[in-house]
Amino acid sequence: MKTALILSAALAALATAAAAQAPELQQAQEAQEAQAAPPPAPVAAPAPPPPRAKGPALAPAVQAAQAAVAACAANGYKVTALITDSAGDPVVLLSGDGAAVRTQAIARSKIAAVMKYRMSSGEVAAKAKADPKFADEIKADPAIGTARQGGVPLMSGGELLGAFAVSGAPGGDKDEACVKAALAKVPLG
Repeated sequence: MKTALILSAALAALATAAAAQAPELQQAQEAQEAQAAPPPAPVAAPAPPPPRAKGPALAPAVQAAQAAVAACAANGYKVTALITDSAGDPVVLLSGDGAAVRTQAIARSKIAAVMKYRMSSGEVAAKAKADPKFADEIKADPAIGTARQGGVPLMSGGELLGAFAVSGAPGGDKDEACVKAALAKVPLG
């Protein structure tokens, strides 16, 4: 039993001595690792996001959208005007005073038709009336759903620059008339 107590006391003394030296050993080991490790590589800044696709410049697009809303307002129509770039992303979305919020979604659907078929949304609607298979294709596209007149492609040198749509007048023909009146004042192609 005496031997066990002596052994316990000796082990406790060794443990205490080792614990006292542990911080010094750890610091020495960290210093060696720091010398051996290469410096961290510099972190490169992330690349900036790409700019929007080619399309009409902002200032004339704003003027054209305002002209379309004004042309419709002169006839008593409360509308939304949407102008996009060549990828179909909005450059300008203007909802006139009193325009129903759903006119924004309808304008987007007209733009989707123009972008997908590379023709006016009125031409898409006419083709859908004449071709049931085409009409089914349009209905199956959640971005379009229903073909409506009122969106036109913006062309420059035979290349699609974007699209321009108006929604909210009582009939797509009246929406398209506001687009054409605006483009007569502020050409975008």
